[in-house]
Amino acid sequence: MESLVQQGGGERRAGRLPAALLARLRHILLFAALGALGTLAHYAVLIGLVQGGVAGPVAGSTAGFLVGALVNYQLNRRIVFHSHKPHPEALAKFFVIAGIGLVLNALLMALATATLGAPYLLAQIAVTGLLVLWHYGGNALWTFREARRPLS
Repeated sequence: MESLVQQGGGERRAGRLPAALLARLRHILLFAALGALGTLAHYAVLIGLVQGGVAGPVAGSTAGFLVGALVNYQLNRRIVFHSHKPHPEALAKFFVIAGIGLVLNALLMALATATLGAPYLLAQIAVTGLLVLWHYGGNALWTFREARRPLS
């Protein structure tokens, strides 16, 4: 049972919100830390394609994004969200979220590099930072969210 705590003329529930908030922050940090592996794969493909003269920044970033998404699906399903959803359902939802992220990534990279003239790696770092929030929210709230079981 939670206790009420007097605070500045008001009351708040002790222990509930801070613990839940702390747990969510730890979960986001785990998501981001493991997502760094997918990001590393993304950047390796991006840099390899651009520096090798095979592709421009937008195409290289798109190819890298797809490789990183495949890495992240496995890490998110198994470690971050401990999902028991069947692969076809989880994978389809994951790639809807990733596909929207891919479009956002390409648009933001085009804006940053072609329109604003930003260096492609600096632009990719900024875009990646923005898209972490999109991917976490989409995957937590939709892709890997388990149905609540009714209490018996």
